[in-house]
Amino acid sequence: MATHGELEVEIVAADHFVWSGAARTVNARTANGQIGILPGHAPILAILEAGELSVDPVTGERLVVGVDGGFFSVDSNRVVIVADNARVGGSVTPESA
Repeated sequence: MATHGELEVEIVAADHFVWSGAARTVNARTANGQIGILPGHAPILAILEAGELSVDPVTGERLVVGVDGGFFSVDSNRVVIVADNARVGGSVTPESA
């Protein structure tokens, strides 16, 4: 569980769990452009565009996840990302299916 000053992040795809943990920042592309989430961010619900999102975990290296649409929500330092398709470390493209 994340502590004060951290984000609690959960990333899931339509058919599988991707990642969860405490993070310092989350960056993603929405229908309205790029967004960066830091602790204390105002609540938001947004449509996730296809591309890459990144998570800077409290421990470990930056996590890059390729997504193919979906949505994400932020509320009380909790970030939930639900992607149609998602893959850690790479893009999600039709030719990889």
